Amino acid sequence: MADVDVLVVGAGPVGLTAACELRRRGVRCRVIDRLPAPQPFAKAVGIQPRTLEIWDRMGVAREALAAAAPLRGQLLYVNGAEQARIELILPPEVPYRFAALPQYATERILAELLARWETPVERGTELVDFEQDADEVRACLVLPSGAQEWIRTGFLLGCDGAHSIVRKTLGLRFEGGAFPEEYMLGDVEVDWELPAGYAVRAMHRSDGRVDDLLVCIPLPGRNRYRMSMLVPPELSLPQQPSEEEVLHGLETGPTPGLPHIQAVLDRLSPQPTRASALRWSSVFRISHRLVDRYGAGRVFVAGDAAHIHPPTGAQGMNTGIQDAYNLAWKVALAVRSAASEGLLRSYHAERHPVGEEVVQRTVRHAGSGVQADPDDPSTVMQREAQLLVGYRGSPIVGPDRQPDQGPAAGDRAPDCGGLRHDLTAFPFRLFDLLRGQEHTLLLYADDEAQLAPYDEVVASARRGAQGQLSVWVIAAPHLRTDGLVLPVVHDGLDAFRQMYGARGGEGFLIRPDGYLGLRDAPVSGPGLVAHLALTFRG
Repeated sequence: MADVDVLVVGAGPVGLTAACELRRRGVRCRVIDRLPAPQPFAKAVGIQPRTLEIWDRMGVAREALAAAAPLRGQLLYVNGAEQARIELILPPEVPYRFAALPQYATERILAELLARWETPVERGTELVDFEQDADEVRACLVLPSGAQEWIRTGFLLGCDGAHSIVRKTLGLRFEGGAFPEEYMLGDVEVDWELPAGYAVRAMHRSDGRVDDLLVCIPLPGRNRYRMSMLVPPELSLPQQPSEEEVLHGLETGPTPGLPHIQAVLDRLSPQPTRASALRWSSVFRISHRLVDRYGAGRVFVAGDAAHIHPPTGAQGMNTGIQDAYNLAWKVALAVRSAASEGLLRSYHAERHPVGEEVVQRTVRHAGSGVQADPDDPSTVMQREAQLLVGYRGSPIVGPDRQPDQGPAAGDRAPDCGGLRHDLTAFPFRLFDLLRGQEHTLLLYADDEAQLAPYDEVVASARRGAQGQLSVWVIAAPHLRTDGLVLPVVHDGLDAFRQMYGARGGEGFLIRPDGYLGLRDAPVSGPGLVAHLALTFRG
């Protein structure tokens, strides 16, 4: 028997997300990180609405909202003149908006959640080698004392960043390149009177190219921003990376001071301003790379270990969190020997195309800006919010058929409001019903005759899901459901029918990560069992 079910390498937001989701499902984990303490840096700052939806399901949305600040839009300046004002507007049914939260706060919130399961992060502990066979992974750790420890684990998750030892040991290709520019970061306060909650992007163009740049992302606090800008010559550390070397992230060496930041503000700030209260600063580089495979055998990579790219649109950490969220529930089923043969392979099938699209888009936007995207503004905003990430064509979702209305199999399951329960005086949102750990089956009915077969349908589905299934009947506003044993809510505002394009007698199977696995109309026990066999071992 393995010493632990899963070893998670890396305790940043990605590794902590994976560990929390595994522990929430009762999986034995060890979480290690080579750093002796969390870094107090506001590196990744932007929190996408989809990430807040994930945190809602994980049970930490309240803590995140209490610590975050709103991101309302972006102001774009070129050569001192305002060129555009981008408003971060989403459809009203999306429950969360764009937010700013320093990475150290994100890590604190997730680490506190992990501690509820008495699972500490083992700091100063480094993975140096591993080997695997069909049954287990054997990993060599170097402990804070310098001693070595070999452990046996069922699975190994590499959430250990751009310089991942897991990726290198696994022999994955990490192809791409590096941007020649160096940048500096600074967490400062300013005294300008620009509108709160708006990011600022100020550029100087000469001869058709950008030769000076200032990007300011608002942070919690009054007039506090994480600023990034080009590095002055005295802080530059010129390097010629080899094909294998990855230059990405914070660098050691000289750090910017307030005078360096002030000099850029003097050149590019839309208003005269003074910088103060420098909390931290660093020089950093940017690369763009993507692994050829998201894992092999019992070992997987996620986050920066799998994909790195420009920070445009705050896509990096959020994409990594979605990697971990996609992977954790699948690994949990595999630990319990409940996973189908192809379930773990679906991680690469679903997340590699997402990583590829994000890398390509952020590289494109780094040069031209989000405002140059050719799609309509609503589509651009929803894509930046990561609400359009989907898995149509995945080997574990239903047929790739576009319904007349509503989401298709593989799409994110959207929220809606106005659901009424006989025992409450207040309405539910659909997401209130989807916070469990299992698949959720939603059965829509607008006629009493449709209710009769539901008991048999549910019994078959629960057998196919090995009992790991929650069920709700969503009834049309005035449909009588007296005597129905299954739990029921009424679609009081007709919002579910409209949002999902639901037809009477149709079933919607929602995966644990909030994606629609199957639409079945009319819903049938054999149809659900056949679909669930793609996920669950028979």
